[in-house]
Formats: sequence, C-alpha cells, structure tokens
Amino acid sequence: MNGYAQVIVDLSAEAVDRRFTYAVPEGMAVRPGQLVAIPFGPRTIEGFVVSLTEECDLPPEKVRPILRVVREEPVVLPDLMELAEWLHERYLCNLVDALRLMLPAEMRGGRVREKTSRRARLALSGEALSAFIEANKRAPKQLEIVQILGRGDADTSGLDAAALRALVKKGAVEIYAHEQRRTPLALSGDATTPDPEPTDEQRRAIGRLTGALEHGGGRFLLHGVTGSGKTEVYIRLIRRVLELGRTAIVLVPEIALTPQMVAWLHGRFGGDAAVLHSALSAGERFDEWRRIRSGEARVVIGARSAVFAPLENIGVIVVDEEHETTYQSDRRPRYDARAVAWKRAQQHGAVLLLGSATPSISTYMRAMPGVRPENRLELIELRRRVKNRPMPEVEVVDMRGEFSRGNHSIFSARLSAELRKCLDEGHQAMLFINRRGHSTFVSCRACGYVVRCDQCDVSMTWHQSENALRCHYCGKTLPPPKRCPQCGSAHIKYFGAGTERVQEEVRRQFPDARVARMDIDTTREKDAHARILDRFRRGEVNVLVGTQMIAKGLDFPNVALVGVVAADLSLHLPDYRSVERTFQLVTQVAGRAGRAQVPGRVVVQTYDPDHYGIQLAAAQDYRAFYTRESAYRRSAMYPPFTVIARVVYSGRDGEAVKACALADEGRLRAYLDENGMGRDVLQLGAAEAPIKQIRGELRWQLLLKLSFRGDMEAVAARMQALADAAPEGVRAELEINPNNMF
Repeated sequence: MNGYAQVIVDLSAEAVDRRFTYAVPEGMAVRPGQLVAIPFGPRTIEGFVVSLTEECDLPPEKVRPILRVVREEPVVLPDLMELAEWLHERYLCNLVDALRLMLPAEMRGGRVREKTSRRARLALSGEALSAFIEANKRAPKQLEIVQILGRGDADTSGLDAAALRALVKKGAVEIYAHEQRRTPLALSGDATTPDPEPTDEQRRAIGRLTGALEHGGGRFLLHGVTGSGKTEVYIRLIRRVLELGRTAIVLVPEIALTPQMVAWLHGRFGGDAAVLHSALSAGERFDEWRRIRSGEARVVIGARSAVFAPLENIGVIVVDEEHETTYQSDRRPRYDARAVAWKRAQQHGAVLLLGSATPSISTYMRAMPGVRPENRLELIELRRRVKNRPMPEVEVVDMRGEFSRGNHSIFSARLSAELRKCLDEGHQAMLFINRRGHSTFVSCRACGYVVRCDQCDVSMTWHQSENALRCHYCGKTLPPPKRCPQCGSAHIKYFGAGTERVQEEVRRQFPDARVARMDIDTTREKDAHARILDRFRRGEVNVLVGTQMIAKGLDFPNVALVGVVAADLSLHLPDYRSVERTFQLVTQVAGRAGRAQVPGRVVVQTYDPDHYGIQLAAAQDYRAFYTRESAYRRSAMYPPFTVIARVVYSGRDGEAVKACALADEGRLRAYLDENGMGRDVLQLGAAEAPIKQIRGELRWQLLLKLSFRGDMEAVAARMQALADAAPEGVRAELEINPNNMF
C-alpha cells in the first residue's frame, strides 16, 4: 500500500458529510483534489480526495482501497479546496455540495468527455513514399487519399473507407484520435477591437486600481453613471493583470449580458478569454473548463458560478452590476457570489472590483466613512459619460390622467409620440416592462373570480402566443376559460400587461416597426439571447421589448428612446427592498438611451409620479437616493442595519408543515432565551408564507429579525439544525437576508 486518502463521497446527505479513509494501492498516483472511484457499501461511487496521510488509526482489513482515479489532473485546486471548506462553514451546507460547485456537473459520473474524431495522416515520406506511389499505380482510390494527405491530415469521414483500410494495412497511413474543441458561439469570431482613448476619470481609476494590483490587491467599488465607461476600466485593469502573468474573472449578473461582455473581452484578449455559464452545452462548458484549468485561457467571463473557475494566481475579480440579486444562489448552498469573490480575492492577494451605476445600499455603505477596515471598500467614481455625452432627458408621465383623457392604451400619448418620432428618424427604441406574458391575470367581471393555479397560491398569466394560461411558479398550463368556472358568466376579461402585450401594442400602433421580445419565454433555446441582441445590433430590429434582461449593461449606439411602460410593478411589493429595486431598474434602463452620438430620451410611465424612488431615478441622483433610503432602513431596522433569517417549511401535508414551524418557533425562542440573546431579537414568529402554496406544497415560515449585536453565526447554526431535523414529509430550508420574502 502507498498511504491513505481522506475522501468526501459524492453523496449529498447529512449522514455521510464527513471524511472517509481509503487505502491508496501501490503504483496508483493520488493527489488532493482528484476525483476517484471508490467502493461505498455495495456500490461503486465517486469521491473527492481532500487530503493524504501516511498513517491510519483503523485496522488495515477495514480500510478499502481506491478503485481508480477518474481524472488524472486534480479537478479541485488547493485554493478551491480551501474555499469549499469556507463555504461549508459559512453557508452551513454539506462539504460535498460546496465541492460540486467547483466543476461542471457533467464531469461527475463521466457524463461528458473530450470529443474526438478519427483522423488520418501519412506514415511515409521521402523516398519511401515515392516508392509506395510507384508500386500502387493500379490503386487510384488509395493514391487519391495519399494525395489528399500529402496536403495535410484529414478527417476519415471524408475518405473512402475501403481504400483507407488498405492503406493502413500496408503501413502507408496512420489513424489517430483528434480532439475537437467545442467552442461557444460568443467566442467563434476573430475580430480585434482597438483601444479607445480613456477619459481623464477613467485614467485616474485605472491608475489607482493598477497601483493596488501591484502592491498586494485591495477592494474597490467603481460607482459610475450609465455610459461612463466602467467596462473600459475593467479591460485596462485586466490587461495589466495579464502583463504581470496573472489571471482574471469577470462576473455578470445575467446570461443575457454575457455575449456582449464576451465580445468585448474576446475582441481585446482573443484566445485568452473563456466563457462559463449554465446556458452553454455540456460539451462546451466542459471544454471551456479544461481550457481554463490548463492555463490556456486566463480571462474568464460568466454568470454567478464562474466565480469558481479553476484559475491560478488570480489578479482581479470584477463583479459587474454588483447590485443584482442574481448573484445570490436560490438553492443550497445559498452562496452569494460577491462574498465568494471577496474571499477568493483575499486568497490570491487580488483586486476585487465591484461595479455599478446603482450600487446596493449595503455595498455603498461599505464605502462610507466609519466602516471597519475588514469590511471597507474604497470608492472610485466616474461622474460623467464618455466624451461628456449628456445623460438622457427623462420625462415622468402620470398615467392616472391618461384614461380620463380617453387613452385606453398601455402607452401614454407621450410615449406613443416619442416612439413615432424615434422610428421616423431611423433610430431604435427599448421598451421595458418587468413582467412577461400578455395579461397578468384573467378575471370574471360578473363575480370577481380570478383564475389561479391549483398547485400554487398565485394567479395564472395568459400567454397569447400559446393561447394558454401559465403558472410562472410551477409551469402548469390551462386553456383560457370561455365562461367563469364559478358563476358561469361569459364576461371574462384579461387584466394587466406583460411583454407579450407590449409587443402586440407596438405592432398595432406602428405596423412599420420591426419588433422583438426578450424574456424568459423567448430565450429558452441555446444562444437565443445572443441571436436577439445581434439582430437588434445589426438594425434588423428597431424596437426591443423586454424584462429586466434589457435593463442593464447593454450598449447600443442607435438607441434614442427608452420607455418604462409600468414603473410601479416592483414599487409596492411587500419587500423592504422594493423601492431600491425600482430605483435601480428605472435608472439602469434609462441609461440605455443616448450612449453615442444620438441624444437619448426616456419616458417613465407611473401611477405614483411623486414617489421619491421614481423622482430620484428620473434625476439619476444615486447619492440622494442612498441618503434617503438608508435613513429609512435605519429607522425601520431593516438590513443592512439588521439581519433577517427565515426557515421556509413546505410539504403536501399542511398540518405537518404548520406543526413543524410552530414547534421550531418554540425551540428557537428557548434557545435565544437560554443564551441571553432575547434582547437582540426584533421580530420572531412562525406564520404562513406570503405565497401559501407552490407546486402543490403548503408553505410556512419561521421569521427572525436580529440586531447586529446578536451572534448571528450561532443563531444561523441553530436554525439550520432545526431545518435539518424536520420530520419526513416536511422540507425546511434556511435563508439569510433572502432575495425575496415570498
């Protein structure tokens, strides 16, 4: 035997969340971070080698050997192994769940492998080849292949099979396996982009960041107005990183933004750029991961999970549009990619750069005076647009008066007029509404009945293109009713508006418009995001209707008009961040207009035009919004001044779910009192979740609001223990400062 390996088995279960000891057979080279095949009970499964040791306390006959190494190279680098341990402790997850984040899921179990093709090459040359040709003049098909291979190796699929077999048998040709790299669409071009001249503000930002890079790293917030050139700052910093022989990660919040960012970075860094995100095919993701792991690619662009890219010697991690909630995972491990980026930057002595025109309240607060050094961000500001282009002119339209003036359209008279003018002048427009579908609910005007999903506590949305009602939580579809299921009335009406209805209204009012829609429904297919945006960029589409996918980060020089169709959709949601999210969305989408020579105009439609969130977004005044919103959060004791934690219980048996939630409330109260934490509790209680049912499962929640004086780590550990102890038939999940409170 050759020592022992500590292995985490690839099974996500509390009972096996520990290290198992296996013997390393003689002659087998095993390293930490490798995937290995091991016997586990009667089965053979895979596991992650986390460490090696020379000795073992167990009797030798009780230690089973590793069967084989699945991949020769370690799939988890040493710093990622350390990161997995950190995730395990911080997010209270099984260690294997943290380790699984470090590699494409398809690599486990051998579900994806290198793609190869059979290629042929000449085995003879010089006089030997000439002699072979002379001796085989009566075999024209064989000589034809020899002639082809004389120009270079060729794929066997295009060669005569019988003649090829004869050549191989005669020793004139060799067949070998050739690896075929699966290249994502976004990396298929070879265009190079020249460097623009940086502005004075950009030059100062680049100087400060590269100085930090060369002297041990640092943590920064780049707060720049829309169109100020934050991406150019990222690119110049990355260039310096590569010059120093280091690597870089760039995170974007939406897959929709990835093609554009990839195009920019690929245009500047060529083959050094790689892309990682869930919309790639399994083969593409595998091949990109291997390019990164081998060091062939040194700049990784991707969504949340790209923060785990297997890079060594990282110099910078950029988190673009850092305010977006998509950086928070909604499944266990419920990690925050921004916190993970902070940790990885610390591991590597790298620069962490968070960028946004509308930073989250909690992030911006870290850049203010008085923050402890370990939590502090250094603020860098870009106050002006590139080339001093003006910010778009924003007009807020009060929709309360439109109906009384006889306008029953979802477009105000002002938005219709501006859209007509925009199209007549040959420019492009973007129309934003943060809701997909045609009508948001279907109701009976006689009795008020609303068609709801029988599996979820929500109304169903009508999708006109499918002529179907769909639940946006469980995906269930129904045909729209012709008569009310409750009273039998034929007076069925479709209320509200989504992207589909906005698209229909554009086509009705402007038959000459070339309209495209961008939402979850139109981007389900692979590379759909890139295709829609390419059509818009080329001018094949002149009106782009979309949800928040189009609200940030996109840069189209011919966009003269942005319309916010319904600014109120997120304003009055039962969530303490609803005003912040509305401000961010309106500010961001307004920033898509007027980014080049074409002046920009924005029309914001709302039923609450005097709300400070709407007014300050229209004024593009982030500092004033931060001052007001942070004061409200402090007075109301909401995060970041407190911590909100909840355990969400769900199951088919509603009484069992309720009983578990109420019992855990009692247990948590007792724990807090016993440990002297009762004074730190601002709110604690079990109740039905705001959405009482999803996918046929009843939901309750145990909600806790705790001041920062409390020991949140200990409380979270106790709440996780309660969740783990939920009885069979009840699922319980812990959330800390959850993305939504539904």
